[in-house]
Amino acid sequence: MAATMGDGPYPPIGLLLREWRGARGMSQLDMALECGMSARHLGFVETGKTKPSRDAIGRFADALALPLRERNALLLAAGFAPQYAERDLATPALEQACSAVDLILRHQNPYPAFVLNRHFDVLAANEGAMRINRLVMQGRESRHANLLRQIFDPEDFRPVILNWTEVATGFLRRLHDHLAATPGDGPGRALLAELLSYPDVPQEWRYRRIGDAIEPVLTLDFRSPAGPLRFFETITRFAAPLDVTLDELCIDCAFPADELTASVCARLAADGAA
Repeated sequence: MAATMGDGPYPPIGLLLREWRGARGMSQLDMALECGMSARHLGFVETGKTKPSRDAIGRFADALALPLRERNALLLAAGFAPQYAERDLATPALEQACSAVDLILRHQNPYPAFVLNRHFDVLAANEGAMRINRLVMQGRESRHANLLRQIFDPEDFRPVILNWTEVATGFLRRLHDHLAATPGDGPGRALLAELLSYPDVPQEWRYRRIGDAIEPVLTLDFRSPAGPLRFFETITRFAAPLDVTLDELCIDCAFPADELTASVCARLAADGAA
């Protein structure tokens, strides 16, 4: 049964529209024109005087370029059923997608690759990643299953990251970008607050514009018994997914930025195969 507008755990649709419109920097008139309706009608929706149709909600979502989770939230707030499923990766419906992810992870060896969700939780990693982790951590296990916590926690990966300030601000900027695009993400904002609470994290990093000028490619430089290792990253996402889980999934692949790093990765893989 559809929820009554404004009832239940979902905030009023008008509040969501104003919040997302503000995050996109769109005036009410700009958004109304983009949706093909009058600013007066949009204003009635935002103040709760008018309940939008399902078609109108689709136009709102398109105008705001909302991710699938937020499109569902908009529908639920208006009393409609969500349009997009959120399946576990292990379900048969996502079998082909999982096979594609596994293929990328395998082919990225001997270099590291991780599968991350929207909050940077590590859902999977290839052998190359685990070998490098064991080397730089000298056998110690990570305290966290979240990449950002691993980077910010002084008792985790942080001490072995030679260019920690650049790496931390680079990843934090990605979290800020995500929160700017999805202002209603409470767990994401809680994660940001947690990261800012770690020792020696400047409080000005709470703002989206952080760090110095961005280099063309950010490298991750690690201290290791084999010498300094340098990687750069590429990110792979699914094109036009119709599932919330796939929409939020990314595969983070690390490539060697110098000959030493490439040779260490190859040697570790050869030792593991022996």
